[in-house]
Amino acid sequence: MEEQAEELRELMKDDKLSASTKTTTDVVKNHATRIIAITSGKGGVGKTNVAVNMAIAYAQLGKNVILIDGDLGMANVNVLLNIVPKYNLLQVINHQKTMQEIISDTEFGIKFIAGANGFAKIANLSLEELDYFAKQFSSLANADIIIIDTGAGISNNVMQFVRAADEVYIVTTPEPTAITDAYGIIKIITTEIMDREIMIKLLVNRVHSADEGKRISERIINIVGQFLNYKVDYIGFVYDDPVVQASVIRQKPFIVINPTSKPSLCIKHMVGRIEKTEIKDRNGVANFLKKFLGRSK
Repeated sequence: MEEQAEELRELMKDDKLSASTKTTTDVVKNHATRIIAITSGKGGVGKTNVAVNMAIAYAQLGKNVILIDGDLGMANVNVLLNIVPKYNLLQVINHQKTMQEIISDTEFGIKFIAGANGFAKIANLSLEELDYFAKQFSSLANADIIIIDTGAGISNNVMQFVRAADEVYIVTTPEPTAITDAYGIIKIITTEIMDREIMIKLLVNRVHSADEGKRISERIINIVGQFLNYKVDYIGFVYDDPVVQASVIRQKPFIVINPTSKPSLCIKHMVGRIEKTEIKDRNGVANFLKKFLGRSK
């Protein structure tokens, strides 16, 4: 992997996004929606901040992006976006609204879907109700990117999102407890879901140097390889910086408040790297639904 710190220095010299990297959001014959679940072993590691700012970075590349708040217990994506959604997924489950009716537009170029505590009841829906939900979710197939901010930990809802996503990004920090919990959730994913095709990638948040991010990631990746015989990729790091806390207080994403800050450039760099990788399964939303609802049927 090329040294991220060096690339960041280059980005800081010239933060202009090349027009050649932008893509249209037209739905073409081979269009596939990339579905990313962002999760963590414990709360407080900045998972939601990462999800929100990555979604906006994708939108800045011209992508059609939908951000879903999948943290059913402590939903707070709307707080970071400073919006109060009128509807949420529970209205879809209860046949009160269509999926398109609950999507909120934002000033940041992304669309947002609010979760709800009642979303947990999807595991107990009838086949007819599941069919309705599947048809509604299928209406999101025109999106280029769907990012799901899951809850922290290993609840059934978190595992359901993780199982169905194309890629799973584990967010951790240099704190020993966060490192331990990151390994713990990777162990749960690899031993309980039993799907060797799940693409797990590690993101180290709140680092003070590129070396720190690399050192933390290598420690986790080596342990996972040794004891779980599983390959986890290092996707990158995000610097610890006062702009992040300032953005939370202002309820405006840091990539918007200060697009040339170190955390913003880290997010842009990661999104650029992700865009260079292919999705293994080209069925997008259809494949997500197959895996997401599989255990419920």
